[in-house]
Amino acid sequence: MMNPAIPLPERIRPRQLSEVIGQQHLLSEQAPLRKMIDQGNLPSMIFWGPPGVGKTTLALLLAEAVDRPFISLSAISTGVKELRELIGQGGELSTPVVFIDEIHRFNKSQQDALLAAVEKGKITLIGATTENPSFEVNSALLSRCQVYVLKSLTVEEQLQVIQRALTQDVFLKEKIIELKQTDALLQLAAGDARKLLNLLELVISTQAVEPIIIDNDLVINSAQQNIARYDKSGEQHYDIVSAFIKSMRGSDPDAALYWMARMIKGGEDPVFIARRMLILASEDIGNANPNALLLAGECFGAVQAIGYPECRIILGQTAVYLATSAKSNSTYLAIDAALAAAEKTAHLPVPLHLRNAPTKMMKQQGYGAGYKYAHDFPNHFVPQTYLPPELQGKRFYSPAQNAREQETARLQDSRWQGGTGLKK
Repeated sequence: MMNPAIPLPERIRPRQLSEVIGQQHLLSEQAPLRKMIDQGNLPSMIFWGPPGVGKTTLALLLAEAVDRPFISLSAISTGVKELRELIGQGGELSTPVVFIDEIHRFNKSQQDALLAAVEKGKITLIGATTENPSFEVNSALLSRCQVYVLKSLTVEEQLQVIQRALTQDVFLKEKIIELKQTDALLQLAAGDARKLLNLLELVISTQAVEPIIIDNDLVINSAQQNIARYDKSGEQHYDIVSAFIKSMRGSDPDAALYWMARMIKGGEDPVFIARRMLILASEDIGNANPNALLLAGECFGAVQAIGYPECRIILGQTAVYLATSAKSNSTYLAIDAALAAAEKTAHLPVPLHLRNAPTKMMKQQGYGAGYKYAHDFPNHFVPQTYLPPELQGKRFYSPAQNAREQETARLQDSRWQGGTGLKK
């Protein structure tokens, strides 16, 4: 009989690929990954996605599907020595599938040890990470792995997870449970199946009398009163990261320092904290204060160079600077608007006067004809069109209400609104 002390996510963990909920872009019959598995082929790969979407489960099921030994490691607790000992056994285990959770926490020496084993075919590597592998995995190892992006579960998929738990779990299916409302469950889980199941189990465990009627009030009260139990797998970590970012965005240096301290005390990688500040410096400050990006970049490099505990001072300095800086998300909005326009207008040709003309034939076809070299004109500016005719006058960048960007706005207005008619 199954032990009731085993958490619900483990009790109903899928036992075969057909039971996996979500990730159909990878697991449907026509998906590339599924086709490889059906052919008995399992390359080294990295799963990149948020927590609770099934990275560990999927790795285990893939290994079983191709009948390979499965070895699970955590990057937090595995050193180079243990890694090399394991790899040395590879030939005895018929090319095992080595799953490494949080592979982004491996240092260069550990990643180099993996690289040699992958190259020689001693292991098939499956790494899991919540961080962008382009930044966290060295290029040599990354080039030998397929990268698959796992997605947060949709509302419909989360509801399927709940129903599966209520109808298939050996303990829950014996209870009388009425699922009256699901909004709070779904909002708190935020696409994380493990978090969803932990919360569902917590809510049910607080009710001694059946029928158990689950509504939004019951879910919220249970989560607030039992946060330690609810956060069994450390998901609160992501809430603290969110609070840290929002405190800097909201210009509160004290709150930013507090949430940073919570992360540091919780064992968070200082590089992770520095990276989040580097992103915020561009996303939430941008051209309101370009020095913010420079300081955040220096912080990122310094944290990598000197490590903890000394780097705590640099982290704190940078967090205070970013929190107290002028704010703007104008360039963040601008690039997203430009990307959206580019996706819809990729068919538009480059205007002839903007095209390069390295050959005589291109010049004869009008490439570059009529282009005005800005440095030949007063103040290094001359009005001319740079967008395709169909997008003429389109604005992506709108300066925000801060001193630096308003100065930029006045300069741009003097250039483009002085009777040119090109930008309105």
